Parts: sequence; C-alpha cells; structure tokens
Amino acid sequence: MNTLPAEAKGLRKNPIQEIFWTRTGLLLLILLVTSGVAMIATSGMAPGLGKNLLTAVATGTLVSAIVGFGQTLITASATQRAMLTPLIDESRQALHDLSAEYRSMNQEFFPTHIFEPTAEPNPALNRLLMQDLHHARQYLFRGFSGRHAAARLLLSKAEWEFRAVIADPRNASGISGRARYLLRHSATDADYDTVYDRLHEEIHIGLVGLYLARSRCSRLEVTVISDPPIDRLEIFDDSVWVTLYSDVRATAEFPRTLRFSEGSFIYNMERAEFARISASQHAHHLEITPNTSREDFIEQFQKITGTPLSEEKFLELNGEFYNLLREFSVTAELGS
Repeated sequence: MNTLPAEAKGLRKNPIQEIFWTRTGLLLLILLVTSGVAMIATSGMAPGLGKNLLTAVATGTLVSAIVGFGQTLITASATQRAMLTPLIDESRQALHDLSAEYRSMNQEFFPTHIFEPTAEPNPALNRLLMQDLHHARQYLFRGFSGRHAAARLLLSKAEWEFRAVIADPRNASGISGRARYLLRHSATDADYDTVYDRLHEEIHIGLVGLYLARSRCSRLEVTVISDPPIDRLEIFDDSVWVTLYSDVRATAEFPRTLRFSEGSFIYNMERAEFARISASQHAHHLEITPNTSREDFIEQFQKITGTPLSEEKFLELNGEFYNLLREFSVTAELGS
C-alpha cells in the first residue's frame, strides 16, 4: 500500500514543484530576490552611472533567473523521461518476474484449496471434487472401501478409466487401524467389535458398489492390499485430493482435505506412489468391465475377499450401497 501523503505525491509528479525543492530552485530564488532588491534600490537613486549599473545588474539577474527557470524545467522533464521512466519499467518487470516465480512456487508446493474437518460431508468440497471428476478422463482412488468413489461414479454422467486401491478385508491390522480412528472421533458409544464388523462390511459394500458403477467406466481395476496408507487419495487429470486421516489433530469424522494442482510436487509424487502400489505383485487384483456378468463378479468377489457371495447377500449389499448413495447425495448436496 502506498502511504505517501497527497502533497508528496503531487510534488513527485509535478516538475515545477520539484524545482523549488532542489539547490537549483534555491539559486533561482536568490537571483529573483537579488533582482528585486536591486530594482527597489534603483527607484530611489538619482540618474547617473551608479543607477544605470545597478539597473543593468537587476535586469540581467532577472533575465538569468527567467532563463534558468525555463532551462531547469525542460532539463527536469527530460531527465525524468530519460532516467525515471526506464527505471520504473525495469522495476515493474522485476516485480512481474518475482510474482511469477512466487506463483510457480505456490503451485508446486502449496495446496490450491484447504477444507477444514467437518462432522458431515462438506458440500463445497464435494462440488469442487465432482467438477474435477467431470473434466477428467482417469480417476485414481486410494482409500479404505471405495464406497464413496463408486457413489461419485454413479452420480456422474461421463465415462472414465477407473483404478482403485482399497483395504483387504482378510487383513485384520488394516481394518483395526481404521476402527481405532473412528472410535476416537465418533460421537456414539459403539464398541470396537461393532465398528470392526461394520468396516469389514463396508469393504464388501464398496466392491459391490464398484461393480454397479461399471457402466460409468471403460475399464475398472481394483487392487486390494493388506495395509493401505491411512490417508485417502483421489487423483484426477488436473488435481490430487488428499484427505488427512493421519492428522493427529483431527477431531471430526471427515478430516482435513487438501487439493493440489496437476503441476505440483505432491501431484507427481502421489501419482508415482499410486502406480507403485497398484502394480505390487503381492496385492490381489480385480478387473471389471461393463460386460462383466454377476456370476463372474461373484466368483472374483470370493477370490478377493475369501467370503462366498450368495444371491441373497449380493442383494443385501446392493441395497445398502444404494442407501449410502442416496444419503451421500443429500448430505453432500450433489443431487440424485
């Protein structure tokens, strides 16, 4: 912010005012005073050589002052054009380059958006995330169950290549870590076993939900690993979203979420890490296409989870997923 007073601004912009604040201006003032005093002195003198000489001095001094004033004014204006204007242009260019450098650093290392923890799904977060999904051709998800990823796919009208990394329902340690997190931030008095069983069921619901969303994907690949990173990751063509379940300061069920742009360090790092995890030889892989039949899916479901999936159980999980879809679309204000 410019804090110069108005008088100072006018002084710096007006060359005539600048003259009187320089040594040249002081000299001109002395000449004018000298000329005036000499003229006043000649008015009381008798005609003669002394009066003529003093009059000549007064007149010459006045002429010198006028000529010097004009010359100084022209010189000051020319100097301003020759020196100050290039300096101002260089300063502006330097500031522009510095601003561009800071913008580049911000894009590389700082999030474009920060969403604080909430007890319910954040509508603003979900609207922006859905915009990124709408403009993407590829959707990469790393999380616990993939239920909400499947819901996002069904709530959208486009078609993607979808790849997901989710928790292995047969691995107790991965589920217990998420259970402990929920117990720390839950407002209910649910016991550990109840939460654990519910999380185990959520993975099954997520798998069924992804199968139901197969029509939204040209290709759908699911990698099941024993102990996925606790932070949820959603990668689109132009952004990456990181939900910080690992934040020890988290106090809400939906923790802090950061969005980074495609040119950021975090985007490139997380994309490379996702590719490494999903290509692991120790993980289980499930591939679903729009043509995958229910029988084929049930067979793959049993191979991945180690749990048989009867027709009755499939319909039950199907109903639970659509209940989640309706609830999520309302609380996140995504429409139906």
